[in-house]
Amino acid sequence: MHLKLNLSSSSSPSNFSLYPPSQKTSSSKFSFQTPILPLHSSLSSLIPCASKDSFPPLLEQKPHSSFGSEPAAAEELLVVRRPVKEYSEEDDESSDDVDEDRFSSSPIDAGLAEFAKKLPMFEPQRAELKSEERPLLVNLDLALYRAKVLARNYQFKEAEKILEKCIYYWPEDGRPYVALGKILSKQSKTSEARAVYEKGCQATQGENPYIWQCWAVLENKMGSIKKARDLFDAATVADKRHVAAWHGWAVLELKQGNVKKARHLLAKGLKYGGGNEYIYQTLALLEAKANRHEQARYLFKQATKCNPKSCASWLAWAQLEMQLENNHTARQLFEKAVQASPKNRFAWHVWGVFEANLGNVDKGRKLLKIGHAVNPRDPVLLQSLALLEYKYSTANLARVLFRRASELDPRHQPVWIAWGWMEWKEGNIATAREMYQRALSIDTTTESAARCLQAWGVLEQRAGNLSAARRLFRSSLNINSQSYITWMTWASFEENQGNAVRAEEIRNLYFQQRTEVVDDASWVMGFMDIIDPAVDSIKRLLNLDRNSYYRIPDSSRNTPGATDTDNKDPSSGNPDSNDPASENGFDLDAFIIEKFSLDPSNLDIQMQTPETSAVPRRVKLPRRIRSLGNNQSPTTTPVTQSTTV
Repeated sequence: MHLKLNLSSSSSPSNFSLYPPSQKTSSSKFSFQTPILPLHSSLSSLIPCASKDSFPPLLEQKPHSSFGSEPAAAEELLVVRRPVKEYSEEDDESSDDVDEDRFSSSPIDAGLAEFAKKLPMFEPQRAELKSEERPLLVNLDLALYRAKVLARNYQFKEAEKILEKCIYYWPEDGRPYVALGKILSKQSKTSEARAVYEKGCQATQGENPYIWQCWAVLENKMGSIKKARDLFDAATVADKRHVAAWHGWAVLELKQGNVKKARHLLAKGLKYGGGNEYIYQTLALLEAKANRHEQARYLFKQATKCNPKSCASWLAWAQLEMQLENNHTARQLFEKAVQASPKNRFAWHVWGVFEANLGNVDKGRKLLKIGHAVNPRDPVLLQSLALLEYKYSTANLARVLFRRASELDPRHQPVWIAWGWMEWKEGNIATAREMYQRALSIDTTTESAARCLQAWGVLEQRAGNLSAARRLFRSSLNINSQSYITWMTWASFEENQGNAVRAEEIRNLYFQQRTEVVDDASWVMGFMDIIDPAVDSIKRLLNLDRNSYYRIPDSSRNTPGATDTDNKDPSSGNPDSNDPASENGFDLDAFIIEKFSLDPSNLDIQMQTPETSAVPRRVKLPRRIRSLGNNQSPTTTPVTQSTTV
């Protein structure tokens, strides 16, 4: 209700009327209008928004036809607009009668409201260009593509200039903000990227979910979990059909151990966005981790139906069958993965390691070489090939491959760790320490750094430097306190030194501090109903033998998407076979000739490049990590974990 108070210059005290008798206004009257706006439960409602087609001013004129009065001047009425949102048909039918109780505040609303107060509540100034001065919209698409190509070639400065021009001419388009923020993030310019995302949210009136999502991903990487949650929530409010926001939020909750919350978010993503391969794949991995393998296979099938042209779901599915030792089925899935995406480096890498582990060394070597020929700038393929050559060939050839991998990406920690591990096995303790130092000089907060410290601790233990080994184990656990391998290695070390009481204390500490992730199996039925209520076989999926434990490998994290359909059911199972030849008739040589024009007999020539760099320079480390005496030491199983990617 709007109350209009008229104060007349007349001396009569009765001339104070609630409703004016006429439409005329005088300069001696003041009109006060107090609009009452309810607090909405979304973040975007706290940000002034407009439709995508028009941008009305902040000061809007609101007529009072119900009172029969003349509209007041725009400069006298300050009305904060509410954001434009998309509602379903049910919401539209009931939008006329909105109850104030519906917008009751909650702790989440209060938190979002507090967060929104920190955002500037104004529309950014737009470049007022005449129609003939503004370039055609097609130039925006061309400029974005050119910036993408430049960024791919590491020409970041040129790409930034192009994107800044795009923002100047088309400030209402969200794509330049997303592209510029990603380029700045790649250069570790987090504060600049954060400022770009904030500016983009203001310019797009908070209606672009992609900017909110990218901002949330950035905050998540920086460790601001609470803020990332708020930003993911804002993205889902801007567009509830934006599946990437639901999925990213769910992955965040999974990393925090909130499995039930993650499942709830994934279910919402399916509900609002329909079938999506990313969500199906993540749910399939959850089911596999919970030993519900039949449900996992069903979800992988759904993922491959959603997107037949991406290989990530095939890879994740293949790794599930690989862990269950269904080698023949896994090989068929790897073949489908490379056919779906022939240049995918993860497909060639995981397949090559799989074949090498089965004893098909020549086949594994060939697959890794093909992957390197297709992706010559990927250090991971060279790293795995170097380890393969070290095991089945010579250390000198492995050193050449390690050196080339380090030249491709000097900041790739696993390459230095694997190289150091090999030098340690060869008895070159000083060189191994130098490699570990180089790995830690890159970053001391990552999981790779934790594995490096654990491997270095084993090295010092075998070298007889007991105090240094203890310090290194402790430093590793400070980075990753959930590492079972590090805790048990440290306990075994103390036990070997005769400190049985201390060893038992370390084991007890691990079980006390570890994070228990409890998955609710009863939720599966509800989720299956969301996917397809008409499937009769769903109930049978809940009655499965759970006699084997499945652990999702680390390499599955490198496959963020999902893919292709499969007519064969891996759950039916084919007998395991170590024969590299596939029963499907997949001809690998013909495939690479057709797709890449590669001669299978010349893959070794593709690998031959001149050597340029020598052993890396020495790097200074923190005081508590010191290089101590040299000694020979045998291999150890825990250290091999540090070489995985």
